[in-house]
Amino acid sequence: MVAHINTVAFQGIEALDVDVQVSISAGLPSFTIVGLPDKAVAESRERVRAAIGAMGLALPPKRITVNLAPADMLKEGSHFDLPIALGLLVAMDVVGVEEVADYAALGELGLDGALIPVTGVLLAAVEANAHGRGLICPQTNGAEAVWAGGGEVVGAGSLLALVNHFKGSQIISPPLPATPERGAIYPDLKDIKGQETAKRALEVAAAGGHNLLMIGPPGAGKSMLAQRLPGILPPLDAREALTVSMIASVAGLLRNGALTLNRPFRDPHHSASMPALVGGGARAKPGEASLAHQGVLFLDELPEFSRPVLDALRQPTESGQVSIARVNAHVTYPARFQLIAAMNPCRCGYLSDPERACTRVPRCAREYQARISGPLYDRIDLHVEVPELSATDLSLPPPAEGSPEVAARVARARAVQRARFQPLDGDVRTNAEAEGELLEKVATPGEGGKSLLTEAVDKMKLSARGYHRVMRVARTLADLEGSAGVGRIHIAEALSYRRINPQV
Repeated sequence: MVAHINTVAFQGIEALDVDVQVSISAGLPSFTIVGLPDKAVAESRERVRAAIGAMGLALPPKRITVNLAPADMLKEGSHFDLPIALGLLVAMDVVGVEEVADYAALGELGLDGALIPVTGVLLAAVEANAHGRGLICPQTNGAEAVWAGGGEVVGAGSLLALVNHFKGSQIISPPLPATPERGAIYPDLKDIKGQETAKRALEVAAAGGHNLLMIGPPGAGKSMLAQRLPGILPPLDAREALTVSMIASVAGLLRNGALTLNRPFRDPHHSASMPALVGGGARAKPGEASLAHQGVLFLDELPEFSRPVLDALRQPTESGQVSIARVNAHVTYPARFQLIAAMNPCRCGYLSDPERACTRVPRCAREYQARISGPLYDRIDLHVEVPELSATDLSLPPPAEGSPEVAARVARARAVQRARFQPLDGDVRTNAEAEGELLEKVATPGEGGKSLLTEAVDKMKLSARGYHRVMRVARTLADLEGSAGVGRIHIAEALSYRRINPQV
């Protein structure tokens, strides 16, 4: 007899069906796992053996073979412990075949038989529901699994409790969904005095989902501005929240199984490696770009990042996804983020101040800004100077308008964009995502704006990408104003955010 237990393997944010086949046959005592298991799966033998022993049972002195089908797909992670153990218990007639046939199972086993939380349970629950199955998982992961809706979830604290549940001697109560995280407290824009141009650019970036680069001397408030962007962004809708939570589930970042309605804000240190930023590593985990999906990726001290690392962001900023190529698989993660970057104009930071600038000005500025490639500059919609504040600016009272007022305008502009794009292309949510014929249809300016844009292409040497990004920003400016069409004034302001030459 061969016992079959359903489980999953993860590839990006996809859960792929795996059939765990367990056979106990005559022969010399052995315990073999086949089907391209990684080190963590291969070590399941000892964890499963100890966990079953903790129940007072012993594995039969026979040849035990576990096959993870399909055999040509790499199996990674410790979550295969539970389905392997269940398969053995079925093969040993401890648990009936029909009792586990309609479930998928995943979970790590402790040596005492306890079920230890694993990552990716939300994805597994969605996949199980798609096939009309329930899900067996560790008790701690139960609150996460029920968010998939529909199928039965059995969240067990130990392997023994799970066996007793199926035998009817103990009832495991259905887990309850954890309360979604919402209403995070963000710093208020009222904390920032002056910098009206930068605040305007931040509002435009939030309204249209645009990328933003802030350039200014140390202490001008660039990081403060970036940290206040999440406070003016609208909360995630249901579809966005599910995708963001699925990425967090794969990365093991869901706290207490609660989905989040807050937009992610990721601010990695400039020493981050390429796998850390765009994803990869031994198990192709999501990087900061994917963890910032539908949120903000803030890169402070932009030129201090390694140039190859920065250039790796060029493709995700265009496509909204990261594709990690491996010899045996290609893993794709969503990465539709807003890139918010901050940098000094030169290494010393005081390029425009002769009294404090270093002796290598302007050569140091050219070398410093040249660390960022032209194509990456071109993919940033808004470039804004953040000048140093004077003592007079700092002594002013707090501004009357704060984050709630700006957030209200941003929400209205986003609502206009959703209503516009829904009948045309349901996958497009913001102006920054519009392209091709769709962009031409919604953002082509009037005659005055068109002539100004055509003239700017020649004088500012705009690329085709830069041309279209100006149109996107102009469309957002029109939405903030409540204008149905894109006018000359919107094109003019959008052009003011493009740099003629990023290098000094």
